[in-house]
Order: sequence, then C-alpha cells, then structure tokens
Amino acid sequence: MVVDPLLFKAGALIGAMGLLFMVLTVAGFLARWEIRFRLVGVSSFTVLLSLSFMAFALSYEERQTIPGAVNVPVVFDNGRGLVVAAPQEPLPAAAVAPTLQQLAANQSQRSQAGVNGHITVRLRQVEPTDEAGVSRPRLLGEARLPLGGQLEDIQLLIPDANHLAPHPR
Repeated sequence: MVVDPLLFKAGALIGAMGLLFMVLTVAGFLARWEIRFRLVGVSSFTVLLSLSFMAFALSYEERQTIPGAVNVPVVFDNGRGLVVAAPQEPLPAAAVAPTLQQLAANQSQRSQAGVNGHITVRLRQVEPTDEAGVSRPRLLGEARLPLGGQLEDIQLLIPDANHLAPHPR
C-alpha cells in the first residue's frame, strides 16, 4: 500500500476545514443564522471530499516502468484475468518482451479473479490482409503471472517471428 503524501496532506487540511464548517454549522443553528442550512451542505461536502482524498491517497499505486518497454493501450479486459493490448504502430521485436512484462506487472496490482490463479496478458497487433478493408490480429506474445506474483514470476510466451500465425478468436 502506497500513501501519496501530497494527497494525504490535502485530505487532512480539507478535513480540518470540514470540522471548522461543522463548528460554524452548530453555531449557526444555535444563533439561528439564515445561512445555517447552507452550512450543513458545505460542511458535509467538505468532510466527504476529505475522505475521498484520504481514500485515494491510500489506494494510489504508481505504474511500473521497465526499460525498453513501449506504452501500449489495453483494448480488452474481461475482469477475470485476461487482458489484451494492441500497439497502434508496429512494435519492434526487441520491445515485445519488456512491453509484456510491463503490462503484466501493472495488471498484477489490480485485484482480479484470475482463471486458474493467473492473469494472462496478450499483446496483439492488427495487420491488413490482401482483401480490401479486412485486417486480422497477430499474436506478438503472451505473459502469465500468478495472482499476487512479482516481476520475476512472469512467464513469457513469445512465438517465433518466422512462424507467427493469427491467434484464434
């Protein structure tokens, strides 16, 4: 669990402001100020905002970066341990393994119900065919990581570049 100090400090300061607004709200009800009902809204919103800052500060985890990896968007995630990413431009062969490791390491931070206790990350590239307007996905590689595993637990499955075939749908 990583605590972001800036968000945590902001949550504490906003929480102190929320307590101040609550004191003003109580004073407003005792003195029968016309603004007392608006103070209820302001103080409750401020307290909820501070709790949100604190929760985000406690749950925030930075993305891991691996040298040689390329940032690739995730195009499919079934939420049960299968993630598919597809580069928008051709990916160099030397960048496939580090990119798969980076994707798997960043997916392992999420809590998922993986199939057989694993998270599977597939890296696909869409390439055109001879037919006009038709393309097909090509599997560049696959990484498997046990749930709760570390970077060294990642198993890479990279097909031979000479025998790449489209992955079955």
